Amino acid sequence: MTDSLTTTSDAPRPQDLAPATFVDSDSAEVRAFTSRVTEGIDDPVGKAVALFTAVRDEIWYDPFCLVTEPAAYRASAVATQRNNWCVPKAVLLTAAARAAGIPARLGFADVRNHLNTERLRARMDGADLFVYHGYTALYLDGRWVKATPAFNAELCARFGVDPIEFDGRTDALMHPYDGDGGRYMEYVRDRGRYADLPLDELLATFREHYGDAMFTGEAVGSDAFTR
Repeated sequence: MTDSLTTTSDAPRPQDLAPATFVDSDSAEVRAFTSRVTEGIDDPVGKAVALFTAVRDEIWYDPFCLVTEPAAYRASAVATQRNNWCVPKAVLLTAAARAAGIPARLGFADVRNHLNTERLRARMDGADLFVYHGYTALYLDGRWVKATPAFNAELCARFGVDPIEFDGRTDALMHPYDGDGGRYMEYVRDRGRYADLPLDELLATFREHYGDAMFTGEAVGSDAFTR
């Protein structure tokens, strides 16, 4: 995948700064999270970088806690949790950016994970394609940049890959190769950018690809990738 994930050039719209059902940037929880993380930072780029790092590392990546309850996907709920998966983490980053005055959208792409584990592959009915991987598009310095806060730094260290770093000026997407030069993540399909989470569409696509086994809501925290 190449052109479909290049930086978009369209100007922000009013909804890119507005609260929404899941991107509830006006909630007390999101405002508190944003205020704490961006305290003492004045420029939008600095705020965006701080928010990205906080969402990436304060909420550990856990692909086994996928649930169907809509309330669990609100940024206000995600802001109070210790672990979650890529889509809720992107929802929180999008909401926090808007709360900080930065236009932001939710983005989705299908990615192939070449470091998938047997345990996770079994949950995904043998697939290695992650549909609707979530990221955030932020409007900074007159252009859109993409950032995926999914994998916390400690998890990356366990897999021998560098954590994704975001400088607020260039896209911060999944690395194509691991630390040894092996295949890591491959973007295969862009599913577009949204003002709010298309939850019904996302869950229907998950059921189509993986069945209902993905929706057990088993929260296992730091050992989510035990083989």
